[in-house]
Amino acid sequence: MSAEFPIVDAHHHIWRRADLPWLLGPTQPRIFGPYDAIKRDYLIDEYREDVAGSGVAKSVYVQANWAPNWFADEARWVADVAAETGWPHAIVAFCDITQDDARADLDTLAGNTLVRGIRHQMHHHHNPLYRFASGPDVVGSAAVIRNVQRLADYAMVFELQIFAGQVDAALRLVDECPDVIFVLQHAGMPEDLTDEGKADWREAIGRLAKAPNVLCKLSGFGTFIHANDPAHIAWTVAESLEMFGATRCLYGSNFPIEKLWTSYDALIGAVKDALADAPDETVRAVFHDTAAKVYRL
Repeated sequence: MSAEFPIVDAHHHIWRRADLPWLLGPTQPRIFGPYDAIKRDYLIDEYREDVAGSGVAKSVYVQANWAPNWFADEARWVADVAAETGWPHAIVAFCDITQDDARADLDTLAGNTLVRGIRHQMHHHHNPLYRFASGPDVVGSAAVIRNVQRLADYAMVFELQIFAGQVDAALRLVDECPDVIFVLQHAGMPEDLTDEGKADWREAIGRLAKAPNVLCKLSGFGTFIHANDPAHIAWTVAESLEMFGATRCLYGSNFPIEKLWTSYDALIGAVKDALADAPDETVRAVFHDTAAKVYRL
């Protein structure tokens, strides 16, 4: 990286322990492994300490799975934090997109001026520890399509969280919502890192990448390996850039989840190293321009 510019972290969380039922309960297996170290408050001051010196100047908060009926309270609390501290600069909120008609909830969220998008996690896997949705095809169901189509009326993006094996169902959703921008979470979550698994991921995500309204978030690198592996990051970044192009790729830290196994400096350093030979315009797109445009920062 030869050029210097402000970096946008397009995927991070803050939370109060008391608001998260999944965090409060006894330790249980999770997609990212044991998590006792983050079963506590993780507030904006700690996040800002973590990113200090990294070049991050703006950030996007992504919903942290408060109780579903608290969806508006979560967004309101984050907006209050932003009003007090100046961080974060945009919110991706939760809304139940599987309900028959989400317009009332979307109307509520639209009243929060920091809300730029919605995430309702749709990933499903044969491994029960990797499941969130009730089935692999929920992402392409009629109710989800109907509600996501409405996001265009609110100028909200949809954060698409799926595995490669769900791409056919996801493409039904994407194709039926041409006026909605989709942000593919964690580069499509490549979980099988054998040669065959990587090839399957590449084939499926490559088909999704042909849809011009799908962007790729370069985040969650350690989700399945529980480590900060520069070689894995370099592979994911290179493959994503080839499939999506720089103007449809954006960086996110997924902190504090990644804090379970690495520091912010080491994480962003590995991403910067992965882009070391890229043109300045590519680096700027990934670290700033794409996110600034998508989240209207």
